[in-house]
Amino acid sequence: MRILQVVKTTDGAHWAVLQAAQLVQLGVEVHVAVPRSTGRQIEAWHRTGATIHVAALDLPVKSPWKYRRVCDEARKLVALVKPDLIHSHFVGTTMLLRRALGKHHPVPRIFQVPGPLHLEHWLYRNVEINSAGHNDYWIASSRYISSLYEKSGVDHQKLFISYYGTECESFSTQRTGVLRNRLGINDDTIMVGNMNHMYPPKYYLGQRVGLKCHEDIIKSLAMAIQYDRRLVGVLVGGAWNNQVWYEQQLRRLAQSLAGDRIMMPGHLNHDDVRRGWADFDLVVHSPLSENCGGVHEAMITGVPVIAGRVGGLPELVVDGFSGTTVPARNPHLLAREIQSATWDLDARRNMAKNGQTLVKKMFDIERTATEVRNIYRHVLNKAFPRPMPFDIDFVIGKTHAGDKIAC
Repeated sequence: MRILQVVKTTDGAHWAVLQAAQLVQLGVEVHVAVPRSTGRQIEAWHRTGATIHVAALDLPVKSPWKYRRVCDEARKLVALVKPDLIHSHFVGTTMLLRRALGKHHPVPRIFQVPGPLHLEHWLYRNVEINSAGHNDYWIASSRYISSLYEKSGVDHQKLFISYYGTECESFSTQRTGVLRNRLGINDDTIMVGNMNHMYPPKYYLGQRVGLKCHEDIIKSLAMAIQYDRRLVGVLVGGAWNNQVWYEQQLRRLAQSLAGDRIMMPGHLNHDDVRRGWADFDLVVHSPLSENCGGVHEAMITGVPVIAGRVGGLPELVVDGFSGTTVPARNPHLLAREIQSATWDLDARRNMAKNGQTLVKKMFDIERTATEVRNIYRHVLNKAFPRPMPFDIDFVIGKTHAGDKIAC
């Protein structure tokens, strides 16, 4: 089985790297189109064992004059690789491939949807769905995404669910000090925050704050710190796609509201990220739009989480079981929840243990990659059983019953 995967970045999308590596181990012949030969993830891509092709196959929205050339490049790569199936991970790469190859191309195409943002806006949702042909399929990476496609009339036979996996055991579950030592934070200080890229507002979508709502997180942290001087805020990450102006704007906001009590150390490498989550006492994530990101890595480490009631987050952060959710765009309510959590951390840590059990099963890379391989098999041969989606309620029930569930 020969699969051509297509990504639009070599700086992010580590989840796609992990999936490709595991598929290779499962015996799948994986070819990957990446946009350039450099980037933070390029060495990891080469370690996957997949065959790497440098081809920028994202839809050239900002450079429409390149459209014909990019379409030609896509057709040439497909003719060269001769894949049994094409697997795209982004809206832009999916749209480009559909337009370049046409609706009636004989090779099946799968769009594994990493986030719901385009589906939450009717124009972009309709354009994407209407561009699909008879041989197009979707893998929703959350129940929420699947529900948006179903409501839009997509045939459920063309729709699958599979969460993007990660290497659960690579995360430290004990405090390492990698972040605290770097920032001079002692063990008695309550460290609250998150690790996220800083995406500036998409004004054409009507956004007035960034996608991850760093503005609201900073405001809520500042309010919580004002009432509890044991707290310090830590927001790890930097500007996405070199949009440094937005990062600087957030730094000025944090300084004006909380001085040096909100720290922003910039990007960390992947090893430090995996080791650094356990340094938090509480992780807070309440974005404008989200799938499952921003919380699942923290939950793997067993850190208590407060999440916005947005997108796929409530599938992981189940109120009263694995964490707490709050309405989006309400910094005052989020600040009150932070205060409540930090005054009762023992109870929150007990919920975090439940969350750890849930996400270690849900995001186990071996399980999710096997699921994707079986989706390939079903798409290519309908006699192969259709994979069943992950049963969240089963794991919650088993956890309540005290049964152990291996990752």
